Amino acid sequence: MSIESSRILVPIGFSDQSMIALGQAFNLAKIKKSKIILLSVIEEPTKIESLFLDDKTHELQQKVNQKLVEVGKDYAKKYNVEVDTMVAKGRVYEQIIDVAEMLSADLIVMGTNGTPQEVMKRVIGSNAERVVRLAHCPVITIKGKDHKNGCENIILPLDLEKQTKEKVTLAIEYARYWNATVRVVSVLLRDKQEIKDKLVRNLNQVEKFIKDANLNCTAELLAGEKGKGLAESILDYEKNFESDLILIMTRQEDIFSNKLGTAAREIIYRSEIPVMSIKPHEREDVPSPFTY
Repeated sequence: MSIESSRILVPIGFSDQSMIALGQAFNLAKIKKSKIILLSVIEEPTKIESLFLDDKTHELQQKVNQKLVEVGKDYAKKYNVEVDTMVAKGRVYEQIIDVAEMLSADLIVMGTNGTPQEVMKRVIGSNAERVVRLAHCPVITIKGKDHKNGCENIILPLDLEKQTKEKVTLAIEYARYWNATVRVVSVLLRDKQEIKDKLVRNLNQVEKFIKDANLNCTAELLAGEKGKGLAESILDYEKNFESDLILIMTRQEDIFSNKLGTAAREIIYRSEIPVMSIKPHEREDVPSPFTY
């Protein structure tokens, strides 16, 4: 997607965490010259609830949209970014995914630890996981409270999957926005020389690929510690650099298994810095930094 047509979808429930995610989305939109779409989702009452409660959904939608418009105007003026607003009704994750596809959004930015206020629903937990698993575009999830406006260090965990080239391409794209350093890292969990040799070879290839793009890059192979898994190793590593973004690749089979892989889920929910999740799909136009 070209920068001129870039659209960032931001689900917002007016919680503190969703507002933090909103601020980060606008920081990115200003750099990418993207349009922001603010989306609030009102979950429909159950059949039992609808029998005993007055249905004031339409009235609520109007109030929510009015609040969204007010927020959008404030942020549009502050960041000089174009903003649209939408209010949808239904399941939170389904509406987020449907709207993202309908608008051809190239990025979703969402909070993962909000506090619900009144009838508005927080966008966390299973909703966040389902969006990450099912969305066709990258998803940035934001959990922590303190985030810089810029980005100095991007952590790029590297495995032996061929689809990793998409993750490398996005790392290059986002590193260029801030002239950030890409820190490529692999974790050797099994002490097998064949696996170690492949990881080292890929680390070297990716490091050269990124440096050839005129960006700063480091590469490191970590020896897995006993009792420490992949996610914990990555999260410990990123703390060494006051990092600002972790790029992970979700697995294609996660779409059909109804859950994310253990490492992906752990990184998303434990990371205090934003995590960009990317669904793998082969793109012929992307040059590969790998040789097999």
